[in-house]
Amino acid sequence: MLEMAKDFEIIGDIANVETIAVGSTIRVIKRLKRFYGDGRWRKLKGIAKVRLPDGTVCKAEVHWYEMSAVGRKECKIKRILS
Repeated sequence: MLEMAKDFEIIGDIANVETIAVGSTIRVIKRLKRFYGDGRWRKLKGIAKVRLPDGTVCKAEVHWYEMSAVGRKECKIKRILS
């Protein structure tokens, strides 16, 4: 199994954005509120072109948490698509 990158850069826009959880349906909602503040948290996913630490550019499915007051937090690669 390929180990997913922890440090990467999103290049351009994220396409096909979908909300996959909101509020109390997010498993880590208590931690998000403790670190970043209370509000309407959402977990989202989408497809983006990313640059990995070794310089490789590829398309990947990314997941992240978002709240309007703080923006996008804890973005991670779930799988490499190409």
